[in-house]
Amino acid sequence: MGLMREARGSKRRGRDVRHSGGFVRNWLPPLLVVALLASGLAAYRFEWGQRYLPWLAADPATEPEQVLLPAGLELPEWSPPTAPTAVDGTAAVVPDRVAAALGADLADPDLGRHVVGAVSSLDPGAEAWTSGDGRFLPASTTKLLTVGAALETLGPDHTFTTRVVRGDAPREVVLVGGGDPLLASEPLTVAEAATAYPARADVATLALEAADALGGGGRVRVRYDDTLFTGPTDNPAWRRDYVPDDIVSPITALMVDGGVAPDGLSRSDDPSLAAADAFADALGAAGLRVVGEPRRDVVRPGAEQLAVVEGAPLAQVAERVLDVSDNEGAEVLAHHVGIATSGTGSFEAGAAGVLATLAGLGIDVSGDEVYDGSGLSRRNRISTSTVLGLLQRAAGDEGEPLRTLVTGLPVAGFTGSLTYRFDEGPALARGLVRAKTGTLTGVHALAGIAVDRDGVPLAFVLAADKVAPEDRYDAQDALDRAAGSLATCRCSRTPG
Repeated sequence: MGLMREARGSKRRGRDVRHSGGFVRNWLPPLLVVALLASGLAAYRFEWGQRYLPWLAADPATEPEQVLLPAGLELPEWSPPTAPTAVDGTAAVVPDRVAAALGADLADPDLGRHVVGAVSSLDPGAEAWTSGDGRFLPASTTKLLTVGAALETLGPDHTFTTRVVRGDAPREVVLVGGGDPLLASEPLTVAEAATAYPARADVATLALEAADALGGGGRVRVRYDDTLFTGPTDNPAWRRDYVPDDIVSPITALMVDGGVAPDGLSRSDDPSLAAADAFADALGAAGLRVVGEPRRDVVRPGAEQLAVVEGAPLAQVAERVLDVSDNEGAEVLAHHVGIATSGTGSFEAGAAGVLATLAGLGIDVSGDEVYDGSGLSRRNRISTSTVLGLLQRAAGDEGEPLRTLVTGLPVAGFTGSLTYRFDEGPALARGLVRAKTGTLTGVHALAGIAVDRDGVPLAFVLAADKVAPEDRYDAQDALDRAAGSLATCRCSRTPG
């Protein structure tokens, strides 16, 4: 009986399997098609692929032309441009129109109790529409000041040099940091090099050249010199947890990969030593036998140079710093401004040098307080007029050295830190607003250039620095809408 029950059960299971197989054969294909269509729609509507599978998405920093258009983007029909009207010294904003365009968004309660705004044409000294008291905590919009000062003091073609020289003892080499903001530990692969921007110097290539100069074999000891920069590597004006919690790297004149540790997940406690370790490893790979651990040293004057690599021109470095809001890169540039203006490469000298340089350009910085180059310090305070004045200078006839300040700004909805912004408000703004973001806890800012409905580029600054934490995303959207409104506004006038 037991065997019969088992046999009958087997027959029933066979029928169930056959019925199940029929279901699979008949219904699974159309269900899969429906699921694929639904997931495709969801991916289009919500950008799931780029948001939740980032390894499949284009990198806005290196492949901006491959970034998918924002969901829901509808570009207006193309029409031939009208004659230029904006940059001939005649444009001016119409305050009432600007107020009408921005008023509702800047009054959004999500922005908190302290909101400032300013809009002007790009003509130097042009009258500006303003809202609020004009002084704000800038966060990363501080990078505009840093980059502008670096371009002015060093020049857009300046490059940063990393060297290897012969040490005091036989078979001793010294890696000398030159403050290259983008120095890498290894060269890019062929595929990476085809799309990466800008190109980067690296210590592995430097090691190959040094090994060749030393005959390609034998023992060697490694020393390193990072004395180009002085003072603390952790800014006293930063929150105490920024460096320990890997929010930003210690700033030295000899950093590879922005101070990111080899594991790619943390930051090096001593970026100079990490760079020397990477160099020593590369010497070993080149055939030399490295003896002992790298040690800090100071190069003697006139030491024989064995190898040298040069980084990208400053103009390209500046574009990268602005596009992705590179904190370490901005701090290194500020240290270079300090060296150029006072001979000292430190946080304090850099901040003072930035303000002195802007003042030398005729920009009133008397009410500004700057303590770093990146904008991480919550003690920074700048005026909207300072930012407008700098943008006007960079876009004007005398601003050729500073032009990268304009070309390096992220494009709303397309590149850098604005790739996934401006998903609310006028779709027309995507592509017509370029701006530097500024974000800290309770702080949101945008500063840049918007092209209005008549084709006139307008400089603007919008910021709120007392935002409740729970309102941070809504506050960000409100500023995006306000900046976007400039692109749909006829907010300027020109004679005739």
